[in-house]
Amino acid sequence: MRHDSFNESTAMYLKTIRELIEDNEPVPISALAKRLKVSTVSATEMIHRLEDNNLVAHIPYKGVQLTEGGRIHAGEIIRSHRLWERFLVDHLGLAWEKVHDVACQLEHATEDSVTEALAQFLGYPETCPHGNPIPKAGSQPKLTPSRTLDKMNPGESGTIERIHPESALLLDYLSAHDVKPGRRVRVEEIAPFNGPIMTSVEGKVHALGQEIAAHIFVREIGAE
Repeated sequence: MRHDSFNESTAMYLKTIRELIEDNEPVPISALAKRLKVSTVSATEMIHRLEDNNLVAHIPYKGVQLTEGGRIHAGEIIRSHRLWERFLVDHLGLAWEKVHDVACQLEHATEDSVTEALAQFLGYPETCPHGNPIPKAGSQPKLTPSRTLDKMNPGESGTIERIHPESALLLDYLSAHDVKPGRRVRVEEIAPFNGPIMTSVEGKVHALGQEIAAHIFVREIGAE
């Protein structure tokens, strides 16, 4: 289905819901509103419209889930977004932390035929520059077992797999500290009362806040 068959606002809601889903649990409307930087009232109104179009299912007091149609649409948008990120980094030489917002603009102006031509041109890459899997046409992204950095214990280490969900502010911060997919990471110490996590990345120690650490997915975790 062409991306221009529904408006940009609808696309952003579907994509964001998909990004916030964890273990197939409903996404709270408050979390959706915070991510999109809109009021809870505005988010609720849009959810009702999406529900009327059978794109989401609203579960009172719990949140929203995507319907099968909503998942298909969200998958198309995510596929386009991550392919554009790959193109911008690999072929235009833009910095990995700078392409997220540009790809957000391009994803809404890209028809499916262009997305597939782009995928072919790129050689069907498996991940975006931030480590997130690029879904195949008509399918959902496949994730490998991993754990967020804020769930790791002191002494555990692994390899940073992906940053998710990403934002320009978050990526700029991580880039400045050279925290990116492929880097080895080790938790040195966790300050009490939800304090920062002292993290060693390729031998350099950084104090990462809990909220930031929750966006950093790590695989092959073990004690050192």
